[in-house]
Amino acid sequence: MNVKNKLDGTVPTTTPGSLDPTAVRPSPKLPGCPTIITRDEWGAMPPSHAMTLLTETPKYVFIHHGATSPCSTQQECSTRVRSYQTFHMSAPPAGRGWWDIGYSFMVGEDGNVYEGRGWDQVGAHTYGYNSVGLGISFIGDFRDRLPNPNAIHAAQALIKCGVDNGKIIGNYILKGHRDVGNTECPGQTLYDYIQTWPHYNRN
Repeated sequence: MNVKNKLDGTVPTTTPGSLDPTAVRPSPKLPGCPTIITRDEWGAMPPSHAMTLLTETPKYVFIHHGATSPCSTQQECSTRVRSYQTFHMSAPPAGRGWWDIGYSFMVGEDGNVYEGRGWDQVGAHTYGYNSVGLGISFIGDFRDRLPNPNAIHAAQALIKCGVDNGKIIGNYILKGHRDVGNTECPGQTLYDYIQTWPHYNRN
């Protein structure tokens, strides 16, 4: 019997010939992208179940924040990302009980992007939109301040890279997590700022 994803109700799939049904397919190295720290490089655990592949090019990009302390070096940011994954995969009430880290990508104030579920796997970041959108989370708490310019540039470059390489549709819609959920995410200051970005649409 197929086990369904707790957020989307989708049945996990694997790539043909995969030897490990729980493996996340690594994101391809695309031209024009900012530096992306791979799952292996930041020390990811394998997912607990086989992951679901996206079946259509994402039309939404959702901005999140981790609501944690910030990071300014690759070592610090890798530690934060591992803590996110642990929280997302731990059983309630200690965590979310998901199969893997929920975000597609995370962005640190070291200027690096950190691979989560990547370009091709359905995420667990925005309820009801995981199969049609990517979730990008800034590492840190941005209720009262903005991410530094390094992080802002990396996130915007990641979105542009996705569009240029066909991983995000050209007329995508940008939203904050709170636009479609009962949450303060991505923090008030960051939320106000992303409303000035291209393609933002609250409705």
